[in-house]
Amino acid sequence: MSISSSTNLRRSPISATLERRLEAVEHTRVNNVSFEQTKEKIRKMLEKVELSVSAYDTSWVAMVPSPSSQNAPLFPQCLNWLLENQHEDGSWGLDHPSCKKDMLSSTLACILALKKWGTGERQISKGLQFIELHSASVTDETIEKPAGFDIVFPGMVEYARDLNLVVPLGSEVVDAMIQKRDLDLRRESFSRGREAYLVYVLEGTRKIQDWDLVGKYQKKNGSLFDSPAATAAAFTQFRNDGCLRYLSSLFQNFEAAVPTVYPFDQYARLSVIDTLESLGIDRDFKNEIRRALDETYRCWLRGDEEIRLDLATCALAFRLLLSHGYDVSYDPLKPFAEESGFSNTLEGYLKNTVSVLELFKAAQSYPHDSALKKQCLWTKHYLEMELSNSPITSVRDQYLKREVEDALSFPHYASLERLDHRRKLLRGSCVEKNTRVMKTSYCFPNVCSSDILKLAVEDFNFCQSIHGEEMKRLDRWIVENRLQELKFARQKLAYCYFSGAATLFSPELSDARISWAKGGVLTTVIDDFFDVGASKEEMESLIHLVEKWDLNCVPEYCSEKVEIIFSVLRDTILETGEKAFIYQGRSVTNHIVKIWLDLLKSMLREAEWSSEKSTPSLEDYVENAYVSFALGPIVLPATYLIGPPMSEETVGSPEYNQLYKLMSTMGRLLNDIQGFKRESAQGKLNSVSLHMVHDQDNGSEEEIIECIKGLAERKRVELQKLVLEEKGSVVPRECKEAFLKMSKVLNLFYRKDDGFTSQDLMSVVKSVMYEPVTLQDESLT
Repeated sequence: MSISSSTNLRRSPISATLERRLEAVEHTRVNNVSFEQTKEKIRKMLEKVELSVSAYDTSWVAMVPSPSSQNAPLFPQCLNWLLENQHEDGSWGLDHPSCKKDMLSSTLACILALKKWGTGERQISKGLQFIELHSASVTDETIEKPAGFDIVFPGMVEYARDLNLVVPLGSEVVDAMIQKRDLDLRRESFSRGREAYLVYVLEGTRKIQDWDLVGKYQKKNGSLFDSPAATAAAFTQFRNDGCLRYLSSLFQNFEAAVPTVYPFDQYARLSVIDTLESLGIDRDFKNEIRRALDETYRCWLRGDEEIRLDLATCALAFRLLLSHGYDVSYDPLKPFAEESGFSNTLEGYLKNTVSVLELFKAAQSYPHDSALKKQCLWTKHYLEMELSNSPITSVRDQYLKREVEDALSFPHYASLERLDHRRKLLRGSCVEKNTRVMKTSYCFPNVCSSDILKLAVEDFNFCQSIHGEEMKRLDRWIVENRLQELKFARQKLAYCYFSGAATLFSPELSDARISWAKGGVLTTVIDDFFDVGASKEEMESLIHLVEKWDLNCVPEYCSEKVEIIFSVLRDTILETGEKAFIYQGRSVTNHIVKIWLDLLKSMLREAEWSSEKSTPSLEDYVENAYVSFALGPIVLPATYLIGPPMSEETVGSPEYNQLYKLMSTMGRLLNDIQGFKRESAQGKLNSVSLHMVHDQDNGSEEEIIECIKGLAERKRVELQKLVLEEKGSVVPRECKEAFLKMSKVLNLFYRKDDGFTSQDLMSVVKSVMYEPVTLQDESLT
């Protein structure tokens, strides 16, 4: 729903001015030719992600002899490609600053292919000169190594000897490499993961003579690990029909050169979707993303090996499909609930951090499954160890380290979208994500990370300009309604607006953000009113005015404070009701009145407990406190303004009310834990102090706090499960997400203290609200 279509016929003069400004900005944005061209390029990425060709793998395919003649190549087009695609410096391979060993490996493989078929003397000579010039890189441990380099490179040097070709590395270097390789191959310890690894680097070992061992790892498409190089080596050695079928199929999609892994479409496309979502620009590509995920889901249901047999792809597909409401089972990931399951895979043997990171993210996305809880624990520990022990040998390593740090420092349940977007934008995170290394480097040529980054920066700043206008409007609203005159009340507009803008950030959610922020401001004022600013008479008077809700007569106020609060409360309820009518097609004002009335009555009950110095049971306290925590007037009215219609039956359903109760109970418990000492000193009730009073086991303060932390965590997990549940759900997913977004706000706010007394959080608020993002890398501007 656009801003204009969702706000017609009911704007105040201030709101209408804001609307005109936003429409002008949006008009400029939409009509920016470059902007639209960038979006079109990204749409094409989602339709078909291209994979770079690999000189290394192409050379091994080129070495495959024809079944009809051992003296002729089966795929001569690959040989011709090698002849035509040598770099000026004599090398082959993806030219990247951190890929020296990869280029050496690719160059040697290409030289072997040319030498085998007795062609390309000039190219061979130039290639050998490149290897000699960069020979020091072979033994430089500070340079990133492709997977299997220590096995494959010495193996190729030996193969060169068989072809009477001298590789200019020096005899000491060659002997040391081969000795190290042989020691590694003779190691007695032999796991399933190591066995898979030796088959994966089959082209470098030439030692495995047992097809039964190799065949265990052959996929339905005939390949070994979707690796053209390994499959070419297997066919050359074993003449397996499945291997030949796979190699031949490559040229249905590639003319003369092959990639280092194929197929890889699913992971590539899912990575683009994940990048768009992580930068907050996925809403411009909803249709394309839905089509891509529909295809992924069909593959998931069929059990396609491209998804099921690749850990990173399987975990990423699970996470994205789950978050988009598809009915997916965790079963394919169950073997990796324990670290031992991961260790027995190729990825585990290679210590593939990307796969572990994806498993960790997948486990966080569905925490109520016991197997996923185990997976979350071991992957977290694994990633922590990787951070402390793994050396950084490339820019990609630095990028991956930052990704791991973010995943550990900003857990899924306490991560606000706009903070994540800003952090990734400032780092230019998606740029290095485009180049990866397996046996050799590869990239997605048509996935232009700089285009994605530029679009995301422009979008972030565009949304930020809207948020700035809304904040000005809210500042005026506070002054016009005299809220600043209530000296007892905390002024927390920035926090209140930020909590909505950091999650409901897109332009079309303006009404929901405004309602969210006003609800936050007013609940803070009313909380302080009942806490320190009102007499019993004033409390009861305010409740009576809301309960009566007579708009046809002039209210009688017992004090100026009550007049100020009721007046702004009445106007805000009516304004929200008016807006909601446009979205819902029915009046919801009475429900909004009830939400506020429930809050006021719960606050009065707490005030009475305090004044009478009575001690309620823990059950009575929690039953009242989840309402008095005051999230109802913030979140519930906003759900009417998000877009999807909700019937009276929907908002009265057990599901809707359980979403509210779980969110609020979790928030109340987190608040009580952090505010326990301060509130105890003030003589206020708190679940921690009440637990101490009623605890029959005489547990210590630390034990009781841990118990309540566990209860809060269980409520969070239940809430996440309910939001993700699709079967039998009557609440629209977009509306359910609002409860989950608020739970993330709460987990962030209460990680250190009670949120409203946090100083460092204010700098975060300012950065998201007022500081535009600029591209740091000049090459992207």
